[in-house]
Amino acid sequence: MAAGIGRESVRDLEPEEVARGIALGKVLLVDVREPNETAVERYPEAVYLPMSVFDAAAIPDPQGRQVVFACRSGNRSVTASLIAQAAGLPYDAHLAGGMKAWKALGLPTET
Repeated sequence: MAAGIGRESVRDLEPEEVARGIALGKVLLVDVREPNETAVERYPEAVYLPMSVFDAAAIPDPQGRQVVFACRSGNRSVTASLIAQAAGLPYDAHLAGGMKAWKALGLPTET
């Protein structure tokens, strides 16, 4: 990681806030879970970039939307944000609690 970039540079967004942003077309959700995880259950409308092959340059143009990283519990999504920031991208948000928190609130998933 680049010097000066740490966990404190990643903002926690609550699941309701992220779901609302997706519905309003204001959030691009980037799921960094692995294919074996996304094969079971997916976030609606998410872009998939597995952490095992994560490359910040592969993040699609958000077209004015806020990029928010997501995973199962909120650990890998922080790492993805830190990697993106180290690559010079302004993507500093992740889904706090990940899929576990998303499902706990009854938010929609795809299977």
